[in-house]
Amino acid sequence: MRAETFSGYEGLKLVELPKPAVTNAKVLVRITAAGVTPLDHTILSGKFHGSKAPLVLGNEGAGVVEQGGGTDFPVGSRVMFFGTYGAFEDGTDSEWVAVRKEDLCLIPDNVDDVSAAGIPVAYLTAQVALTLADFRAGKTVLAPAIGGSIGNAVTQLARALGAKHAMSSTTNHTKAEQAKALGFNEVVDTSLEKLGDGVRRITSGYGADIVIDGIGGEVLSEALGVLALGGNLTTLGYSASRETTIDVTNLIVPQASIRGLNMFAQPKASIRAAWKVIVSLLKSGAIKPIVAKTFPLVEAVDALRYLIEGRPFGRVVLKI
Repeated sequence: MRAETFSGYEGLKLVELPKPAVTNAKVLVRITAAGVTPLDHTILSGKFHGSKAPLVLGNEGAGVVEQGGGTDFPVGSRVMFFGTYGAFEDGTDSEWVAVRKEDLCLIPDNVDDVSAAGIPVAYLTAQVALTLADFRAGKTVLAPAIGGSIGNAVTQLARALGAKHAMSSTTNHTKAEQAKALGFNEVVDTSLEKLGDGVRRITSGYGADIVIDGIGGEVLSEALGVLALGGNLTTLGYSASRETTIDVTNLIVPQASIRGLNMFAQPKASIRAAWKVIVSLLKSGAIKPIVAKTFPLVEAVDALRYLIEGRPFGRVVLKI
């Protein structure tokens, strides 16, 4: 499913392409499932730097090694991966992808391919962000948007790794109830109270040591106001807006800090370290990806529209 032009949903077309050639550095993977992400929509809308049409979208995926994996990834191995695929080179919305070996991770036996396809972007981003924010057990963490991929992954990881509080939020009362039913008990329902009020209530006035924000806009501005003394906020997404207004005293008074995170610029060592943590927690069942809905590849437009406009609780995945 290729973006022939970056002109919105109508730019996506189903095309026949030759099977990619395998070189020494790459492994041929037969894709079984591909994660649908907000980045797909940003690229398709012509609002992402560096991407060029025509381009097969899909930044993450799961599949089976067909050729070139060596002893680390033998033929038949189930793998998941993330990289510059779907952004700067053809991606996972396809039957076959030639994947750099260093981008691959074996899928734990207790995780199915559909769930695995929605793991790499969310959980790698979440774990790298927590590491850079100097997360340790006992810290208080806020990741807005519990139904979104980053908010959910950060909340799960922080909780599993021993956070004193692993908080999130939602603007939707139904999602707040859904979160509670799924065991997320520290979610601020901003249809009933302000984000800052909710965080202060949950933490008895302490605030958040770490904020990981994938939303941007007004949410980022509000989240800055809940930082604890010496706290830090990482901004890594802008699904709400690329622009916001901040009150600088929210940084000055608590001597807090704010930083950006670009996953395409992370060292391979950081990604490998994150994978080790994630795989261990997946195997133990301490974290579990949530899939909202699956679509066949031919319905990629509907899948992306559902993600962006339907704003589901959990991941949207294409079955190839």
